Amino acid sequence: MSMTIAYWCLLIAALLPYLWAAVAKGTGQRYDNRDPRGWQTRQDDPRCQAAYAAHLNAFEAFAPFAAGVLGAQMAGVDTGVIASLSVVFIVCRVLHGVFYLTRKAALRSLAWVIGFGCAVALLVQAALAAV
Repeated sequence: MSMTIAYWCLLIAALLPYLWAAVAKGTGQRYDNRDPRGWQTRQDDPRCQAAYAAHLNAFEAFAPFAAGVLGAQMAGVDTGVIASLSVVFIVCRVLHGVFYLTRKAALRSLAWVIGFGCAVALLVQAALAAV
């Protein structure tokens, strides 16, 4: 059951960038699907810019998290540890985006650090278990 939780967390983490992109597209000027990247560069709405920044950051955070979950599983790390770190990571990543949108920079950075710490902890656990 614990690995099921971690796999659901992987799915959520994979989808988060698209959630923030949808928020950006919904808050900016009328979206232009013929030139999506150019459209984004022309946006001056702070909420649209923040949602786009959360979108990019969610993509950046996904790779180390996914590597950590899969590496920890392959190395035989306790599934409860993997599930716990995965859930904390997801909570932090959702809060990270919310704090981006609400312009709470200190809380956003705290959520980022804790989430990144979870990904690093998964990778460290995998490395230690593989010894």
